[in-house]
Amino acid sequence: MKNTPYNLRAIAAKALSSVLDQGQSLSTVLPALSKEVSEKDRALLQELCFGVLRVLPQLEWYIQQLMAKVLTGKQRSLHYLIMVGIYQLVYTRIPPHAALAETVNGAVALKRPQLKGLINGVLRQFQRQEDQLKERSQNNECRFLHPSWLLKRLQQAYPEQWESIVDANNQRPPMWLRVNRLHHTRDEYLALLTNAEINAFAHPQFPDAICLEEASPVGRLPGFEQGWVTVQDASAQHCVDLLDPQNGEQILDLCCAPGGKTTHILEAAPKAHVLAVDVDENRLKRVKENLQRLQQQAEVKCGDGRYPENWCGDKQFDRILLDAPCSATGVIRRHPDIKWLRRDRDIAELAALQKEIIEAIWPRLKSGGVMVYATCSVLPEENAQQMREFLARHPEAKLVATGDKENPGQQHLPHAQDGDGFFYAKLIKA
Repeated sequence: MKNTPYNLRAIAAKALSSVLDQGQSLSTVLPALSKEVSEKDRALLQELCFGVLRVLPQLEWYIQQLMAKVLTGKQRSLHYLIMVGIYQLVYTRIPPHAALAETVNGAVALKRPQLKGLINGVLRQFQRQEDQLKERSQNNECRFLHPSWLLKRLQQAYPEQWESIVDANNQRPPMWLRVNRLHHTRDEYLALLTNAEINAFAHPQFPDAICLEEASPVGRLPGFEQGWVTVQDASAQHCVDLLDPQNGEQILDLCCAPGGKTTHILEAAPKAHVLAVDVDENRLKRVKENLQRLQQQAEVKCGDGRYPENWCGDKQFDRILLDAPCSATGVIRRHPDIKWLRRDRDIAELAALQKEIIEAIWPRLKSGGVMVYATCSVLPEENAQQMREFLARHPEAKLVATGDKENPGQQHLPHAQDGDGFFYAKLIKA
């Protein structure tokens, strides 16, 4: 065990409390807390936080079997500390004695030293009953590691596939790269990875996508700082394949943050005039950072998609990529906190917001122009159903390359060896 001025398990418990009790996203919480730990401990902090959120129902069930009364109120952070302890025992290679000692000491860091004995007792009891508890948990709904409302929606939408979707959601995500075609072909970059002793393979459909067999720090990737490659999921890359941007065109990337698709558009059409718009000023900083790394130029504005007159006047566009705000149920494996931050009622609210944005932005597309509507959701209300209703309202909208009026759009489901869950609909204004 290392002597550090901080307790990593206590910091992980604080992060989990911020997500589960205060409704903050882990991607917002973790960067600030990571500054409290050494660089070599950051990967473990991330593993503990993401891991606990991935298997949360199972850990909750274990604790219910081990404690007559769960910790609440001011002691709630100790509940998450116990989760961190059990997670280490089940899912990591940390020696059990070290995991126990560091977790128990976390009570001191959380200013509850009087509960060290309780935490020690619960964790040792878990060790004694681990095999029995694991076996019993397999007969409980907690084994699916999803909230019941989401399970129900997946079962209704995908009666034949829901279990494979759930299984993919529960996996660690693969690391996909997008090769910058302005620097190398995909085959050329695969050769560079081979020379760097990094094993990878190409996606069978998406022309710029490469998957690493094992995740790698970006510093090891050939030419990352020079913009030769970008970390981006394969399914997200397909949006720009469908958009098919051309040099000289006026292109709108709406809801653009963090900028992965903006930069992909400019790799495909470096002389296009791109306006990148997002409602979140803070997330636009990432867009500007990505443009800078890739040495690209785009006009970046903060604006609400429902009110385009506020940020583009009466301007019209040759192509529009609308990566609509959504439930993000297709990217759960990357962001397991989504399962616990989303609520069933959110889906109708998000569908209504999507409708408002698409109705506001459709008039900004030139006659003969192309719009790609995309979400990282797998729920029909946000996807096929949304498009079906839009097409019924707009006879001038023609669906191309992505389904038909009865089954509009192309739904990509998450898969362990493939991209995230994504939906695409390509429309031409007749």
